[in-house]
Amino acid sequence: MRQHHAGDNAGFEHVGVLLGHLKLEWLLHRFPPRLVWSLYVLINGFITIGLLAILALFTKSPFVFPSLGPTAYLLFFSPLTETSSPRNTILGHAIGLICGYAAFSLTGASNLPFGFHAGIYGPRVLAAALSLSTTGAFMVLLRASHPPAGATTLIVSLGIISQPRELVIIEIAVLLLVAQALVINRLAGLPYPFWNSPRDTSVPS
Repeated sequence: MRQHHAGDNAGFEHVGVLLGHLKLEWLLHRFPPRLVWSLYVLINGFITIGLLAILALFTKSPFVFPSLGPTAYLLFFSPLTETSSPRNTILGHAIGLICGYAAFSLTGASNLPFGFHAGIYGPRVLAAALSLSTTGAFMVLLRASHPPAGATTLIVSLGIISQPRELVIIEIAVLLLVAQALVINRLAGLPYPFWNSPRDTSVPS
């Protein structure tokens, strides 16, 4: 019989609840919980990003972008942390988009198309530094910490995705991902919040 240390699988209980709903509890008797947990994250990540990829394919719009990957991981691996709450996820990416676009425009980085300058382009370096620093500052100020938003702001400030219409689509993609996480995590028996997780009282006001 396999023996598992309780601490090794802390936070795994919701996966067992979901397997019970799906009549798949037998997986827990045949495989280590850690392996089942990893498959849970794998399947949910594939489904959520896959649906957005199909939407991107049919609409020819950027519904899938690099920083959506770490967001999906957080929403299914540690869904009850404050950084994974719908509020922090949605506001964090919105802050990143706004700061990224502002830095991209104000520094003159928008004067050249992405990839046009072969070497180090000064305005883009400045835009990257400005966007990341202001994104971090505003996330702290607004209590909306969501680490993947740091990648979102760089995607915009570096000109990889920079059209206003595309920025709106990115935020819509975040909303759709959060909606999918809400459905799946609630189905798994988790008290995943509709908006905000209980605030960490150790954070200064």
